[in-house]
Amino acid sequence: MGKYFGTDGFRGEANVVLTVEHAFKVGRYLGWYFGQEHKARIVIGKDTRRSSYMFEYALAAGLTASGADAYLLHVTTTPSVSYVVRTEDFDCGIMISASHNPYYDNGIKVINRMGHKMEAEVEEKIESYIDGEIGELPLASKEAIGRTIDYAAGRNRYIGHLISLATRSFKDMRIGLDCANGSAFSIAKSVFDALGAKTYVISNEPDGLNINTNCGSTHIEVLQDFVREKKLDVGFAYDGDADRCIAVDENGDVVNGDLVLYMCGKYLMEQGRLEGNTIVTTVMSNLGLYKACDKIGMKYEQTAVGDKYVYENMMNNGFVLGGEQSGHIIFSKHARTGDGILTSLMIMEVIMEKKQTLAKLCSDVKIYPQLLKNVRVTDKKTARENPAVQKAVDDVAAALGSDGRILVRESGTEPVIRVMVEAATDEICRQYVEQVIQVIRAEGLEVTQ
Repeated sequence: MGKYFGTDGFRGEANVVLTVEHAFKVGRYLGWYFGQEHKARIVIGKDTRRSSYMFEYALAAGLTASGADAYLLHVTTTPSVSYVVRTEDFDCGIMISASHNPYYDNGIKVINRMGHKMEAEVEEKIESYIDGEIGELPLASKEAIGRTIDYAAGRNRYIGHLISLATRSFKDMRIGLDCANGSAFSIAKSVFDALGAKTYVISNEPDGLNINTNCGSTHIEVLQDFVREKKLDVGFAYDGDADRCIAVDENGDVVNGDLVLYMCGKYLMEQGRLEGNTIVTTVMSNLGLYKACDKIGMKYEQTAVGDKYVYENMMNNGFVLGGEQSGHIIFSKHARTGDGILTSLMIMEVIMEKKQTLAKLCSDVKIYPQLLKNVRVTDKKTARENPAVQKAVDDVAAALGSDGRILVRESGTEPVIRVMVEAATDEICRQYVEQVIQVIRAEGLEVTQ
């Protein structure tokens, strides 16, 4: 991770950590970098946060000042930017979003021309320019000055692409959609309606301040209640920029990314379409997933947390399915990054083809109780490497043995340490998570408010 760019872009509180000056400089550098040999074409998307407007215009100003043409998709999803970049010959794409974070945060994700996250070396050069370590870049003049171009048509082509991927009609299926008051509000219902589903939509009235607020994939209990109340066949919840999806089965039970990987992986393996009979997971995936995979002979790889690492492993090894427990699922045949709406379509394909309910399709996986708590700290690296904290983690690992595990890691997007324990019971999870957190506090590493 760099000084500004983490595992999921440059993210922080708008006009506090991430400012319009930063956005302008990101635009200036990218416009110059990709425009050295030709006139750069760069596409921009944004989510529904109020601050997304100012960042959109700051980025566009920087790009055009460096001579690039900025194509504006307006409110759209992160995966739609990825799709448009790789299918319509853009030099790169920019998504303005802080994903599942609160409305007052925002972020800048840079996407390369292949449709996945920008290479670290380019992000490092942007950071050097922001910090004044690179000399001032030339400003375009006269006819070389760039333009901004309305490109809503690109978003519409992405919608058409999603619809084209469905293998059959969803007629007579009652489907709930929680759009998180975010990017999915303008896309998800259109896709499911076109495929014949009877859709029931919540959290699709964004006002700039309600994105992810008590809704979406991070507040799945809202969709659970909705599915039960309306007696729906299935429900799908997205996050702010719709690059993740958490499902809810017909009983109102949660189907997270691990369960999606299992059911879709098993389905593809049965059809001979799962390359190497292998799925790619992260270190956060549940032990129950791995035990279920072992029973059916499905192999798995583990990466660091972050869909960029999942995708790198998939590309290096030719695998077609990977993702995270949080709902970032990558179907590499169709996308280069996590895509929540695409994931929900792939789940529907399995349901329709197998003629089974979502609950039945996931019933072979017995999930271990898992507890994850975040501790806000002054410095993530110092907290994680503290000797007393490391000893506490080692002690818990020894106590759990083969009946569970502990994982303590730095967040890639926030100033927090994440403490996760899996064990046989919820009580054991709570005991050991608190044991480590108490040491973090005793060492004076936690930020108190």
